[in-house]
Amino acid sequence: MRALVINCTLKPSPQDSNTHALASVVLDALRGHGVEVDEVRAVDFDIKPGVESDMGPGDQWPPILEKVLAARILVVASPTWLGRPSSVAQRVLERLDALIAQTDDDGVPIAYNRVAGVVVTGNEDGAHHVISEITGALGDIGYTIPGQAWTYWHLGPGPGADYLDDDRGHAWAHKTGRAMAANLVGVARALDARPLSAPPE
Repeated sequence: MRALVINCTLKPSPQDSNTHALASVVLDALRGHGVEVDEVRAVDFDIKPGVESDMGPGDQWPPILEKVLAARILVVASPTWLGRPSSVAQRVLERLDALIAQTDDDGVPIAYNRVAGVVVTGNEDGAHHVISEITGALGDIGYTIPGQAWTYWHLGPGPGADYLDDDRGHAWAHKTGRAMAANLVGVARALDARPLSAPPE
């Protein structure tokens, strides 16, 4: 089983990313369940605006989409800015929208029988809003969202320290991240055993 994290930080590599740091806890937990994991920092690529799988010359989304389709588990990791997902996260979700119209040879929507979760960081309030926006979009696309398929780290309202600069709340965020990983794997295995079929006409 494979998992992919799409890190939607605004910080290009090799800058430190708070979102990567917390997502790494989930990745390590997934490895502990025997899952092969990979991470893509979306801002490092020229992902063209649009809702198609390939937006033409210069679009660097298609190789990322190949990784998405090779993974049974997708984690979208985003910082919170102005109480909302990052602009990079929105761009990624818009590109994933193309999956809604795609099916396999049996007519099953391509995102069915895949699971997804969310990792959120930020030094301002809004984690639950970010989680709900991203999971809502992924559910529309066809992903199954297990119970408690998220973790986050925020210090509360107003500006403050970053995840990498403050140890407060780490124990809870890490525990929740490990639970998230277990729930993602459990539901992914259940779907492998009893996959969803094509919707009725």
